[in-house]
Amino acid sequence: MKHDHGEPLTFHRTAPGEINRRSALGLMAASLALANGACTRQPRERIYPWVDMPEARGGGLPVYYASAFVRDGYALGVRVGTDDGRPIKIEGNPLHPSSLGATDVFAQASVLQLWDPDRSAAVMQRLGEASTAGASGHGAISSWAAFENAWRERAPQLQARRGEGLRILTGPVTSPTLRTQLAALLQRFPAARWHQHAPVRDTAAQAGAIAAFGRTVEPILHLDAAACVLALGSDPFSDGPGAVRHAADWARRRAATPPNAAPARLFAVEATPGLFGARADRRIALPPAEIDALLWRVAGAVSGGAAPAAGDGVVARFEAELVRALKANGPASLIVPGACLSSQSHALVHALHQQLGAPGRTLALIAPLAFAPEAGTLPELVDAMNAGSVDTLFILDANPVHESPGILDFAKALAKVRFSVHSGLYRDETARTCAWHLPLSHVYEQWSDALAHDGSATLIQPAIAPLYDSRSLHELVALLAAEDVRDGHAWVQRQWREQGGADFAEFWRSALQRGVIAGSAPQALSMGAAHPPAAALVPAATPGALAAVFAPDPSVHDGRFANNGWLQELPRPFTKLTWDNALLLGPETARRLGLTTGDVVRATLAQQQVDAPVWVLAAHAEGAVTLPLGYGRREAGRVGSGVGFDAFRLQPLDGVTAPVQLRPLGRKHDFAVTQHAMAQHGRALARVLAPGARIPEAGLEPPSLYPRFPSPGHAWGMAIDLDACIGCNACTIACQAENNIPVVGKAEVAHGREMHWIRVDRYEMPEVDGSIFQPVPCMHCEKAPCELVCPVGATMHDAEGLNVQVYNRCIGTRFCSNNCPYKVRRFNFLQYSDRETESLKGQRNPSVTVRERGVMEKCSYCLQRVARARQHAQSTGVPLADGDVVTACQAVCPTGAIHFGDLNDPASAVARVKQSPRHYALLGELDTQPRTTYLARVAASDKPSSR
Repeated sequence: MKHDHGEPLTFHRTAPGEINRRSALGLMAASLALANGACTRQPRERIYPWVDMPEARGGGLPVYYASAFVRDGYALGVRVGTDDGRPIKIEGNPLHPSSLGATDVFAQASVLQLWDPDRSAAVMQRLGEASTAGASGHGAISSWAAFENAWRERAPQLQARRGEGLRILTGPVTSPTLRTQLAALLQRFPAARWHQHAPVRDTAAQAGAIAAFGRTVEPILHLDAAACVLALGSDPFSDGPGAVRHAADWARRRAATPPNAAPARLFAVEATPGLFGARADRRIALPPAEIDALLWRVAGAVSGGAAPAAGDGVVARFEAELVRALKANGPASLIVPGACLSSQSHALVHALHQQLGAPGRTLALIAPLAFAPEAGTLPELVDAMNAGSVDTLFILDANPVHESPGILDFAKALAKVRFSVHSGLYRDETARTCAWHLPLSHVYEQWSDALAHDGSATLIQPAIAPLYDSRSLHELVALLAAEDVRDGHAWVQRQWREQGGADFAEFWRSALQRGVIAGSAPQALSMGAAHPPAAALVPAATPGALAAVFAPDPSVHDGRFANNGWLQELPRPFTKLTWDNALLLGPETARRLGLTTGDVVRATLAQQQVDAPVWVLAAHAEGAVTLPLGYGRREAGRVGSGVGFDAFRLQPLDGVTAPVQLRPLGRKHDFAVTQHAMAQHGRALARVLAPGARIPEAGLEPPSLYPRFPSPGHAWGMAIDLDACIGCNACTIACQAENNIPVVGKAEVAHGREMHWIRVDRYEMPEVDGSIFQPVPCMHCEKAPCELVCPVGATMHDAEGLNVQVYNRCIGTRFCSNNCPYKVRRFNFLQYSDRETESLKGQRNPSVTVRERGVMEKCSYCLQRVARARQHAQSTGVPLADGDVVTACQAVCPTGAIHFGDLNDPASAVARVKQSPRHYALLGELDTQPRTTYLARVAASDKPSSR
């Protein structure tokens, strides 16, 4: 036999039929290795498959478990797909209010995080002086028993002081069970203090709510009820825990709009281009202070008062149209302020909503879910540590050494804490600075609960037992509180037993199967009239400075996903940048400063500075710069360490904007991008139509020498609606997870060798104020140019019309790639797939071949899913119905932009979609007759068509 590198696996040489001690021991060792390495185990407690899981459909089918992916404390309902007990794919939970069956890129990539070989695997302890000084170092492997003994020795001293000197730091927490446990722990140590920190937190929104209502509130947006949506420095399609739901609600409303009715109007004012702004009917780019000013002018005009005229004609026309739309739609209006706005502006939005009558229709206000009012802040904790009043600190699932403003110098303050403990998935920057590090179980390895964006409760059940010697936060806090019961399953059951009532077993089973507890969402608050906000405060301008906007990176967020290769290699929606972050600024600002893309500058803010490469982005606001957070990690792991620059060093304490000064350093930086031109150069690739217009019908089919391939059974095809696509990239990651697509690294991406089977192109067009996105998988052409040039028949048609790739025939001529006009074929120039790391093998889909070096690969319409559905139909005798086959990209899409099905079934959704007057084929003039086609985007009423 052979192992992964193709070299023969041999034992001690013996004669045929001979057996001796050495060969026997070798065979035993090999069998034990195979038994231990190939098997995974499920949790001890009873877990329940998805409510509609067809367990009786036979072998080979993945088993799904309803659970949740937790980010920033909030739950996104998912179904964890397992094969032989191994979680390999994440799907959305259609019953969950935050996902409705879709997910985002972070949830899709979370399964790779589960199997990450760089995850923390053991308890680590610093020895000697370093254990009490907080000095950074490697430490030594320890055990949970050793930590518990150390805590038992320390806890009585703390109890004698009623917990004086004990602090607990967490991120946002919505878990009802963990909240209950933390409250019990604080009761045991009454003088202890709980602090919360979020790397990206809208403190201005909280201050604005207090100014308006005297208390903090959390808005729940209903874009399905909104006829006019205004985003001010925000992106409802990617910001916050409800982003997937917001995109889905908008798309459903747009799809349900009658042909002769006006769809919802979207207005966007933003400094940094966002997904919502790209899809808006009207968009303008302004720096943060000018967004504040625009809001106050618009509010004055809506209230009937005299509004000062804007100086710029474009802005004035935008404001006039916006005011008309807000007045016309009244209670069907929705305003979404962003973190870059002032607190007074947030208060003004509350007052404007009440004036329009929006509460109860387009939004509801509920009590805050993730932040406890009694919890302290991170600056308060740093002050206490510097003052020497903290001698015991527990940092639970947070990394403040990296994810905090540089001016705080959290690491220096942490060095003054005598007994510091960190619990997390990785031995990150904070873990290496603490006296103890405790490995945390992944969310798919533990029992827990969390709240959705609307407050609905979600039960989290493990899909696999912990891969390492880790614990959940429930088990850790139970240990700290000296509880007799330390089992996470028991604690979560205890939390919900009262609500479950007399038949708790049925309540528990149903909640686990459905993934959400029915009726658990809180009621909307009944708020009084919002207090009129004070006049907007305009900060004094800093000479020579630009307004810096700090925002999480679209792919690695605040840095917690920096070691995820899928996300590092995922092109950013607007720059198509991979494996890097860049300081973004507008073209006029760049021209004024004498900068071009790739120039390295030194950015300075409040005595803090960082060197960053520049990216000139056409849609960016002038007079402002965007600094993406999450990069510059020092201890992320083998994938994320040393990538990009650390913008947290410049982040201000009191907000997400601040004046920054730039100084060119006279050197260049090389980026790795996947799309170099954002213009179509006269080609009709991504098309835009005026409302009611139609694509001209094609004429007679021209003569052709290509053979015809009949598909008498099924004829699979796809249609992608550009009017629904928001460019979120979720389809790219879903395809990568489903089809075992490898990561190639920055150098190979720079050579144009990225491996994604579906890319999302972006174009800047005069017909839209923002951008238009176009997902491009394999076209599966009826007249496929790739097939005729392959000398070995590696690419060919199957009986159902799919253009398939036979890997064991391919000899790597790359003729097919040269002949493909769509450039959707990928070639394994090097051995990109990691065949050595054991943990990564557990994530791979066994239904899809792991490709070797020297073969061509591409989108297969998820052929394994087609085959699985076909086999089930044959075994049951029930013919395939529309919707039985759902591709990975189709399943993940929050806006339902991707349609797939049987073209031979005239009643199928994809066949009906292809009858739309907006339907067209990409590069249809080449007469390749692709099975993948598109629906043109619909422009605003006063915008021209592109074709």
